[in-house]
Amino acid sequence: MWDFFRFLIIWISDNLSIPFWSVGHIHLSISDYQISTKILASLIMHVIVGFGFFLSYKDYLKEKKDTQKRNNETLKFYIDTNEKD
Repeated sequence: MWDFFRFLIIWISDNLSIPFWSVGHIHLSISDYQISTKILASLIMHVIVGFGFFLSYKDYLKEKKDTQKRNNETLKFYIDTNEKD
């Protein structure tokens, strides 16, 4: 269940950050809401997008580290240090 929730948060932050911005800053400013409702709605949307970006960045770093490790192992396979000329 955590994996689905994590995927959902990342998906929301990657795909809905601009619509959240337009809703949070344009629609909430134009409509007649109480100031506390505006601030709370905007804050919740910013937290969701920020948390999703953070999770996405952690995944990117993990993928980059795995790729670097895989490339180093490939180089070790092609470069045999035991060979003597």
